[in-house]
Amino acid sequence: MIVTGEASGDLHGANLAKALQAIQPDIEILGMGGAKMRAAGVKMILGIDRLDVMGLIGLGHMGAVVRAFRAMARFLRHTTLDAVVFIDHPGFNLRMARIARKAGHRVIYYIAPQIWAWAPSRIHLIARRIHRMIVILPFEKEIYRKAGVPCEYVGHPLLDDIAPTYDRSELRKRFGLEDAKTVIGLLPGSREREVRVLLPIMCQASAKLATRHQGVRFILAVASSVPDGLAESLIAGSNLDIHLVKDQPSEVMAASDFLLVASGTATLQAAVIGTPMVILYRASWLTYVAARSLIRVKWIGLVNIVAGRGICKELIQHQATPESLSEEAERLLVDQEYYQNMQHSLREVRAALGDPGASRRAAAVILEECRT
Repeated sequence: MIVTGEASGDLHGANLAKALQAIQPDIEILGMGGAKMRAAGVKMILGIDRLDVMGLIGLGHMGAVVRAFRAMARFLRHTTLDAVVFIDHPGFNLRMARIARKAGHRVIYYIAPQIWAWAPSRIHLIARRIHRMIVILPFEKEIYRKAGVPCEYVGHPLLDDIAPTYDRSELRKRFGLEDAKTVIGLLPGSREREVRVLLPIMCQASAKLATRHQGVRFILAVASSVPDGLAESLIAGSNLDIHLVKDQPSEVMAASDFLLVASGTATLQAAVIGTPMVILYRASWLTYVAARSLIRVKWIGLVNIVAGRGICKELIQHQATPESLSEEAERLLVDQEYYQNMQHSLREVRAALGDPGASRRAAAVILEECRT
């Protein structure tokens, strides 16, 4: 059984399911996930429609989480499984892992909780609940090895979803953009709240850039998890010609000269493609205060964390203003040395993420664990 609670986990769960089926065609895979896992042939026990949220959540979402937790707990206690694979989403999954292990299941965690970023004491809890950890960032294996948790590093699954190369001219033609123009990509996140908060900031910054650079064009990547019509309603008053592209983030990144991007996995995705970026994020004030008290790393952008230095500017919370964003974007527009240095650093990040095939390697580890 594969269990996740968010859109990115649904994608990785789908790729993992395909890899498991390729190695062992007669395998039966159950799941808690979304449309991508279902399309990959996973028999869905529970959906994640109202679980993909960040930060402090309202009573409606809390009720959905509690109902999902109880339903999954009942299922795990009364179903025979060879293994339960939890993907990311640690707030839900680490609690569910306790129930799965107590029920006698083999428990595997794929895409580890970011204990190096916050709450490092959770590693002791993980050691009690997880039979094997499968990690996707190169420095994570040593953390778990020191704690005595059996662990395998498989590389980053993003590399399985991103083409080795993209034809920028062809992509711009497909999206109706002039090949010779400067194109700025907007990626405000995959969650509704992120888009509501960050897209207006991006639009205001873009308007400032458009007044200073008449030839600039804008393209917006809209995640499939964002409600229909939301992005259109948010850009309606910007007076900008923004081309919307649904569910093709890699193509938008490859077609763009640089990006304004919400902090998250998308920053690593952009690094793999090689497109420079400015990172921004805003949470609710209570969520931000709580996070700052827990976070143990200097940066929040995954691209900077993997690099071990701030190669891309981060504008977080009160710094994430249209003025600051447009100023940093302006620097990428006019400072060629800065732009090229960032491109070089992004290539180093790409090299650090390993080779494609993470999903296949993870599937092999899981099947090996089932046979022990």
